[in-house]
Amino acid sequence: MYNSPFKNMAMKRFIAILSLLTTIPLAISAKQPNILLILADDVGQEVLGCYGGQSYDTPQLDALARTGMRFNHMYAMPVCHPTRLTLMTGKYPVRHGSVPWGDFPETEEPHVFSNLLKNAGYQTAIAGKWQLCLMKDSLDHPQRMGFQQSDLFGWHEGPRYYEPMIYRNGQVREDTLGHYGPDLYVRSLIEFMSANRDRPFLAYYSMAVAHAVTNDLKKPVPHGPFDRYDSYREMVEEMDRAVGRLVAALNALELRENTLILFIADNGSPGQIIIRADADDQLIKTPVVSQRDGRMIPGGKGTLLDTGTRVPMIANWSGTIEPGQVVEDLVDLSDFLPTFADLAGVDLPADRELDGHSFAPLLKGTGPSSRKFAYSEGVVRSSSGENDSEEVRYDMQWVRTASWKLYSDGRLFDMRNDDREENPIRKESDGGEQRRARSELRNAFKHLNL
Repeated sequence: MYNSPFKNMAMKRFIAILSLLTTIPLAISAKQPNILLILADDVGQEVLGCYGGQSYDTPQLDALARTGMRFNHMYAMPVCHPTRLTLMTGKYPVRHGSVPWGDFPETEEPHVFSNLLKNAGYQTAIAGKWQLCLMKDSLDHPQRMGFQQSDLFGWHEGPRYYEPMIYRNGQVREDTLGHYGPDLYVRSLIEFMSANRDRPFLAYYSMAVAHAVTNDLKKPVPHGPFDRYDSYREMVEEMDRAVGRLVAALNALELRENTLILFIADNGSPGQIIIRADADDQLIKTPVVSQRDGRMIPGGKGTLLDTGTRVPMIANWSGTIEPGQVVEDLVDLSDFLPTFADLAGVDLPADRELDGHSFAPLLKGTGPSSRKFAYSEGVVRSSSGENDSEEVRYDMQWVRTASWKLYSDGRLFDMRNDDREENPIRKESDGGEQRRARSELRNAFKHLNL
């Protein structure tokens, strides 16, 4: 049979087009998602309406949970600096030895999640709180850690809220007079996302809210427009409003379907909040107590109780995460780095030992998390050494499942029936279920090699 050259050419074109069409879905599915990571400061689960909170209005976060995925078992460290160590490195704070409060181990800088994503082709930005150095002593620290753009308030140097002291890429901004810090942090990230809408990006909003104002300066920081500092309620509602602004910006930029939004908190709610400075510059405080499902819950920040370490987590990714999911899988702060590596298509070095487990399969609906237990550490600060610098040591740890919690001193709690940890179970009182739980969690401690 005679084969026309025109027929051969047409067949070749058809095969080429078919080949192209079959590769398009793979290219789309392999596209690196944008990541908007929002870390609230001092916010426990009881604060959010979607977790049963009844004291504050959080409609934007409730909507993210309703149209995305809400995690019931997300665990943090009980205070902010150890949380940030864990989040950035994928390793628990105890792995880093004795790290001065508010410092960061230099050897870990190349390995943090922001450097990982930058090296994978992401544009990276952070705004808000840093707390991994005193900025005046290390102006390029965020850049060394992989952030190409930064707007960070001067921790222990100046205000974070009204008329804030902000370092932009290592230089103090001169345009903050009369401005409210959270507005500037949000605007910075919206401008960044807009400028990088055609490239994968990491936008990290390390919130100032709902932390109390800086309290260790010679002169108290400026009051707000009502001649006082914001109440905890006002800061919570600002937190929610800021989330809404960021989501609205993603919608306007038509980026929602390729942007994973993650909202978490660094520890539980504070026990009290600074409300004003009096005429003698003395700070006046008021307690923080929130209602959840009819129970009054005092803030537990700084404790290893659930109120100090069990924090909210919401994931929203239009078109990828099915709406309305409530997740019982365990997640802790060390899991974010390996998850980001998975999402960016990055292979972590085989010799890089991490505590984290990727929860990317949960987000994509392809499988559960491989985490079997969560972990947290108690923190003790002591002044010692040259210049009376603070040393940090970790003298109490726990491991837990959703149902059981074991401390390093041997106390076991049934968290289903005793979430306030009022009735420790003695080893000699263990029944069969308690013995199995104690044995499982002891093995978890052995696995951690602590």
